Order: sequence, then C-alpha cells, then structure tokens
Amino acid sequence: MSTILLILEIRYEQDVVLTRKMAREVAQALGFDAQDQARLATAVSEIARNAFVYAKGAIVEFSIDDESPQNLWISIQDKGSGIANLKMILDGQFTSKTGMGLGIIGAQRLMDTFKIESIPNQGTQVFMGKRLPKRLEKLTPQRLQQIQNELANRSPQNPFEEIQRQNQELLRAMEEIRKREEQLIFLNRELEDTNRGVVALYAELDEKADFLQRANELKTRFLSNMSHEFRTPLNSIISLSRILLERMDGDLTTDQDKQVRFVQKAAESLLDLVNDLLDLAKVEAGKTVVHPTQFEVTDLFATLRGMLRPLLAHNSSVALILEEPVGIPTLYTDEGKVAQILRNFISNGLKYTEQGEVRVGAIMTGNTVTFSVADTGIGIAPPDQERIFEEFIQIDSTLAKKLKGTGLGLPLSRKLAELLGGSVWVNSELSKGSTFFASIPLFFPDSSEASSISQPTWQIDPSRQPILVVEDNPQTIFTYEKYFYSSNYQMISARTLSLAKQALKVNKPVAIILDILLEGENSWAFLAETKSNAATRNIPIIVSTVVDNEKQAMARGADAFLIKPVDRLLLVDKLNTLVKQGKQQKLLLIDDDSTSRYVLKQLLVTTSLEIIEASDGHEGIRLAQLENPSCILLDLTMPSLSGMQVLEQLKSHPTTCTIPVIVNSSKQLEAEEEKYLAERTVVILSKQTPTVEVAITQLREALTKAGLTLNT
Repeated sequence: MSTILLILEIRYEQDVVLTRKMAREVAQALGFDAQDQARLATAVSEIARNAFVYAKGAIVEFSIDDESPQNLWISIQDKGSGIANLKMILDGQFTSKTGMGLGIIGAQRLMDTFKIESIPNQGTQVFMGKRLPKRLEKLTPQRLQQIQNELANRSPQNPFEEIQRQNQELLRAMEEIRKREEQLIFLNRELEDTNRGVVALYAELDEKADFLQRANELKTRFLSNMSHEFRTPLNSIISLSRILLERMDGDLTTDQDKQVRFVQKAAESLLDLVNDLLDLAKVEAGKTVVHPTQFEVTDLFATLRGMLRPLLAHNSSVALILEEPVGIPTLYTDEGKVAQILRNFISNGLKYTEQGEVRVGAIMTGNTVTFSVADTGIGIAPPDQERIFEEFIQIDSTLAKKLKGTGLGLPLSRKLAELLGGSVWVNSELSKGSTFFASIPLFFPDSSEASSISQPTWQIDPSRQPILVVEDNPQTIFTYEKYFYSSNYQMISARTLSLAKQALKVNKPVAIILDILLEGENSWAFLAETKSNAATRNIPIIVSTVVDNEKQAMARGADAFLIKPVDRLLLVDKLNTLVKQGKQQKLLLIDDDSTSRYVLKQLLVTTSLEIIEASDGHEGIRLAQLENPSCILLDLTMPSLSGMQVLEQLKSHPTTCTIPVIVNSSKQLEAEEEKYLAERTVVILSKQTPTVEVAITQLREALTKAGLTLNT
C-alpha cells in the first residue's frame, strides 16, 4: 500500500517548470538532502518535458510506501502516440535530434528504480522510485497527512524562481564539468608520455605487491596475537612443573618426576619458539622499540657468560671462550637486543659443535663494533649460507636431526641488527666450523631523537599520592589506571627501566609496582639497585608478574609479591598496608545524628582506626584542620552548615584539601549534585543498606579505596 502525496497535470510549458519545482518540494518535505533533491527534480523534469513535447500533456503522481522500507514513487503518464524505439533508447543505441533518448537515460541513472511502459497510440507511463534516506525514521500516517497538507497549501504560481534555481544548478554542474575536463587534459598529457605497456605492468606489480604486503601483515598480526595467547598458559605450565619438581605438594615417584621434567622441557622449548615468533612479528610490524643505553662490552660479555653457563653443562667437550675486548669505547645502543643477537649466535655454535670451542670476540671497525662468534662445528655449505637467515630454514645434517630448533634465531638476529643500524653475515666451511659476525654502530642512529623522546614530564596531582608502575603491557597499564581512578593514589607509568629511573629522580613515589618480565630488560637488577640505594631503599616495592617466583623477589628486597591478574582490592589494600605501616590512622565522622555515628563505629569496631566524632559541620572543619585525619566520613544533611558547604570549605583550605572524603548520607541526590560530589570525593555511600553485611562490605571497600589499612 502507498499514500498519494500530490497529483499534478501538465498542459502548458510552464507546467513542466512547476512540476520540477514541486518535485523538489516533495523531496525536501520527505527529508532528502540537497543533492538528492536536485537529482529527483532533474529526473522528473526530463520525463515531464518529454511528455509535454511528444504527448502534449501528462498526469504526474507522487506517492510513498506505507510500510518499511519506504520509497518515494513518481508516476508520469501520458496519452500520446507512444515511443516506437523504446528498447533502442534504453540500450543507448538510439540518437534523436530532439534529445528524447538522452533525457530518458539520464533520468534512469538518477533514480534507484526506473520502469517505462509504452503502447502505440495509447500512451506511455514512466514509473520512478527513490529510497528514503536510512537516517530518517519511518514516516507515520500523521506525518504523511501533514506533508499532504503542506504541499496542497503551497501555491505553484511562480515558475521563474525554479528556473533561476535550475540555472544555478546548471552553472555549478558546468563548473564541475570544466574542472573534470581540465583534470582529464592533464592526465592525457601524462599518459601520452608513458608507455601503456609499462603502465599496465606497473599496475600488475603494484597489485601483487599490495597483496603480498597484506598477506605479510596478516601473518605478522596472527603470529603476534597467537604468541601473546600462548605465553600465559605456557608460563602456567612451567610454574606448575616447578611446584611439582620442588615437592611442594608431596613427593613424586621416579616415573612421575621424569614425566614432569619432560612436560617442563617441552613447555620451555615451546615458550622459546613463541618468544622468537613474537619478537620476529614485532620487528616485521615495526613495533619493536629500541631503548638505547650506555654499556661496556666487558659487562655484556660477563652477562652472556653467566647466562649461557647452563648450556655448557650438557656438553663438557666444548669450551666457551669470551675474549677480553681491547680499545672498545662505551656503546650507546640497545644492550638487550645486542645480547639477544650474540646469544642466538652462541647457542647455535654450542648446539652444532660436538667438540672444540666457541670463541666470542669484538673489535673496532671505524665507527662500528664488529662482534664475532666462531665455532669448530659442522660448518655450512656455501649455497646454504644465505638461506639460514630465512625464517624456519634448517640445514639438513645428522647433527641437526638430533637437535630440534625453530629456524627463527638467525632471521631474528638479522632483523634486530638492521633495526640497530647494523648487519650480520657468516663465513663458514664444511666440517671446519663457522664464524658469525654482527656489525653494530657505536651510537644508535636515532639516539638523539630517542633521547629527547625519553624525557617525559609527569603531571603530579598534589592531592594524591604517586605510585610508580613499571610495566610494559598496555592492557595491564590500562587496568592499573582503572584501579587507581578516583582513589587516593595517582599512577606514574614507566614502560622501561630507564624511564623508571628518570621518574625516581623527578618524583618521590610512596610505592613501586614492578613487573619482572619487561621486554629485553633485567628487572631483577633494578630491584636490587633500588633497594641498595640510600635515596630509594625505603620505598616499598610490590613485584607483580605472571610467573610465581616469590622467593627470588623477596630475597632481592621486594616488600610484597602478587601474581597477575591482580585483584583491585587486594592491590590497594597491600599498598595501604605498606604506605601506612607504623602510622596512626584517624577517621573523622562528621554527622549531626548521634545514632548514625554509633552505627558507623560499630561497623568499624574490629579495625585499628582511631575514630574522631563531630556533631556538626563547624566542629568537623575545626577537627579536620586540627587532627589532620587520614579520611573523613561526611553526612550531607546537617543544620547550620550542610555537607556540601563543609566539603567546599575542606577542599579550599590548604591544610585539608588533600584529605580523602567519603560521603555517607540518606539524601536523594540530583544529577548535578552527584556529578559535583563524584569529582571531589572518593565514593558516595547510602545509609539505607539492606543488611549489616552489605554495609560493612561497602564501608570497607570505600575506606580501602581512600588509602586506609583495615587491620582486624
């Protein structure tokens, strides 16, 4: 079903102009934008002009669907002689001196639906449709009746205004056509200077390159996402294996011990593969961040010696020799990535050398340091010396079949070296050994820029206590931000140890939350260094990580240890305990109702808080300035001085502005009042709680969020 909006009759030439005008009016009333209004008006005008010229008149009807999806329908019917060449016109094969065919084809392109029926000597009917914009709601019968009335009341007596508007549209269209012609002329000039065969070839190459780029991005994204997904369960498997092997839950039989060690070894191998995949994916995606620091090659070799000692225990017939570097100045580049490159070279050398030695050295070559790792192993054939730097490539040999690997270590080493501005290569001879080289610039090429970027400024809120969070995982940082939002603590984020050290110099955090598994950095050394420094040794440190190594963390000086994911209340309560230890905590109750104050004291009877009472707002402000409580519990409805006025005075006075305030009231708050209080208080509690247990839980959570320790 449809509703008729308007019916027009074309008898004179000016009726064509008026039909165009009313088509625009109908489109405007239905909510079409200006561009669609012009299209509708033009299409109707073309068909109406054809009807007048060839049939001496027509009936034009505008209607709209009653049900969704709604369409505007325009029917133009005449009683002329019909169109003899209709099919040729619609196929674009008919040309007329009067332009009849062009008008029909143009109107067809401007509309969503276009149908035309023509019977010789009986007439022609053109049926056109346009979908209503999706952004509009369905037009109700009442709205359609209103549109009918509006259209009926509009007096179509002045065609000149429509002709003027049509001329303006024609001028704009001509200007657009002129611009397009200029663009075409310019393009044609360029195309004349270009060989078409070469252009086609470049287009094909670009398409294939784009396809390969998208495929590579998909592969990188897949590896990155899946590596992250694999890490957590693998860490859990390794941690649980350690618990079983350390007999923490009871003794194991000999077979059980062997089975658990197999599980642990398989999980560690798989974790190595996942870590290599993740590192490779991050380098390829351009997401690997370089953290240049100053370090000595001597210190780097000492670290590698200790790190790789366990590998020598399995092969006593191979010696690892790290030559003492001579005449090499301090490097300024990413120490972790240089160590990762050399570690891959050395582990490969130890793996493919049955007896002899693996010798590590370093020499100065211009402004670069060339590291070398030479082994006396099986060697690599010349055709394979370039292939080994491709992903997942392993050379066939009897020794390689015994030693399973991923084929990712060398490709990753090459990409890391290129990231640092250097290169890697190999010299090798079958059965005599191989020497891998890594040439690394003394100074990271973008070190000046990186240095300027790594000087952040932290905006400190004086009303909150700063907490330094050393964490490189964006999701975990976001979680901590949510945990500390509207609490008494302000988070200072540092994604690297160098930023953490800068933060400690600039700020004085009341506590540190430290992740151990930072990418390519030794957080254990940072923990020990912070606790051995007289300026920072008294700052409590909470180690928060996914691996259960609490004993090692506590042995190195950590004050607390938490396993990720960390519960919000547990984390805040642990911070409160460490920050407030040895300090007396005072809670000020400002409430004119003595019964309410008594109930609150009973709810907190098991805590160690010192509770101070004030029976009105004036007394509350005086005690807040005198006693400097750890937190204030404030009622809103009080005589003489309301809770809102008390809060305003507390926050405007320098002595009390930093004291966290918890609202505890039975007042029904307006939206503006809630917004005002939310910006100035820790939390808003209601006195009307269903049970005592709920009241105690809500009060304890609020006090914990305010920074109090509730020792029971």
